[in-house]
Order: sequence, then C-alpha cells, then structure tokens
Amino acid sequence: MPADTNPSGDIFGGWLMAQMDLAAATVAVRRAGGRTATIAADAMTFLAPVSVGDEVSIWARLAAVGRTSIRVEVEAWRRHRHEETMVKVTQAVITCVAIDQDRRPRPLPPA
Repeated sequence: MPADTNPSGDIFGGWLMAQMDLAAATVAVRRAGGRTATIAADAMTFLAPVSVGDEVSIWARLAAVGRTSIRVEVEAWRRHRHEETMVKVTQAVITCVAIDQDRRPRPLPPA
C-alpha cells in the first residue's frame, strides 16, 4: 500500500522484513510446538525493489535446529502485476528461540 512506500514508490525494506519475520515465525512455531521469539536476522540483502501493486511471495524453510533455537531460511520474490516472471528481491536467515509462558528459552520437543 502507498503508506508502506518511500516517495519514489518503492516498498520500505522494514515492511518486507516484517513479512519475512511472519513467515519464519510460522515455520518456527510449528517446529517448536508453541511460542517462539525472533532473536536474529542474518545477512539480509536487498537485490531488487518492490513497487506498489507488485505481488510479493515469501518462502520459508527450516534450515537448522538447536536445543532451543530454530534457523529458518526465508526468501522474498516479487511479480509485477501484469507479468509472469518472478524476481527474488531479498533473502535472510532468521533465528527464533522456543520460549515458555514466562518468555524464557525452553528446549524444543523431539522431532
């Protein structure tokens, strides 16, 4: 939406990062079997701009699991509304930690 853009009409990187964090959280919560918290986003590089009206698709997959942490690889792709070609616009590795009701790290359940 226009409120999510800079004066040139490109989507703010923070908006795109928030969408990627939501996708990573979906993967992490399923693996953790409960609540998680994002603790890091590594190596996010913006490869191409996203404009108002572009379709944005976010892909996330489980990359690694530790005792309490989950690393999720996330990619964002865009497609101009009147085209078929998709272009990768950014990628990142987002790390989430499983937390308990007191918001303290907890061990992940067995896979």
